[in-house]
Amino acid sequence: MTNVVITGTGLYTPEHAIGNDALVAAFNAWIDLENARHAQAIASGERQSLAYSSSEFIEKASGIKSRYVLDAEGILDPRRMRPRLPQRANDEPSIQCDMALEAAHEALLDASVKAADIELVIVACSNLERAYPAVAVELQQALGAAGYGFDMNVACSSATFAMETAANAIASGSIKRALVVNPEICSAHLNFCDRDSHFIFGDACTAMVLEADSVAVAETRFSILGTRLVTRFSNAIRNNAGFLNRVTDSDPLAEDKLFVQEGRRVFKEVCPMVATLITQHLASLELAGSDLARLWLHQANRHMNDLIARKVLGYEPDETQAPVILDRYANTSSAGSIIAFHLHRADLKPGDLGVICSFGAGYSAGSIVVQRQ
Repeated sequence: MTNVVITGTGLYTPEHAIGNDALVAAFNAWIDLENARHAQAIASGERQSLAYSSSEFIEKASGIKSRYVLDAEGILDPRRMRPRLPQRANDEPSIQCDMALEAAHEALLDASVKAADIELVIVACSNLERAYPAVAVELQQALGAAGYGFDMNVACSSATFAMETAANAIASGSIKRALVVNPEICSAHLNFCDRDSHFIFGDACTAMVLEADSVAVAETRFSILGTRLVTRFSNAIRNNAGFLNRVTDSDPLAEDKLFVQEGRRVFKEVCPMVATLITQHLASLELAGSDLARLWLHQANRHMNDLIARKVLGYEPDETQAPVILDRYANTSSAGSIIAFHLHRADLKPGDLGVICSFGAGYSAGSIVVQRQ
């Protein structure tokens, strides 16, 4: 089988950043408007007044301090509470294609690869801009890439699932080079009026070039030693938006058409699942947690990452061993672990081992064991 290597990564970061204080101010202003609107029902005991959020609550609950978004103005407007992204005409590039182009160009440059040499483009993310035509095929044309492309969605695990798909295509000899892109517009499916989740997500896009080692020219390469995926059905993280909404006559603005989760249940069920996945994957390669120089984990919640890293490594990790980027990026769904890899890999030495791991709705989780060449 062909040895598959990661030779380049790219990152698109939106220009707008929202700190916790600004987000909380908008949320609390909305709370005041809602409580005033329902003052009579609250006074009669028919309805409870809504509670304020706080920056302290957000940071303690998640470790998040800030997030990047495509549009801050709409999110911070107490009378709107969602981003304002104008609809594009059919002859204009999609928003996700534009994001993907920026990240892809950086990844291709990093890998010293021309777009025309890419034979497979996978756009993998938690929510796609449209059902069809595929964003991947649109991106393929915009880049001038060869071969074929397709979209895929495994929620927050989309990046690692796409990496395995691309790696398998290369290892089998059917292609030599692939591009995996993760354009996440998480702010569009987040309920900014929900105290328990209004702070969770940010927007970003990552890209990664995978190649057969025999054709790669990049000086820095990470060999993929193995991939392992797992899924287990759960309703604990859910988004019920879909094309059947209009024919089932369901409310398109209902809360379940946005991100919904049972946070405590997710924590209790996902952490052991992910730790077991990684440790069993390492064991199958005759490796242990103590062999790892780095864990690039999904950036959803600081407490989850700390617990998983501790279970895998066997001791309390520092931020060098398990880097955190969610403090400034928040949860960027499938892009999170790839942002961590993109920003925190240059210092590794030849022979150093690491794991890229994502996990989320489904439940789903993906583990990619890599080694610096």
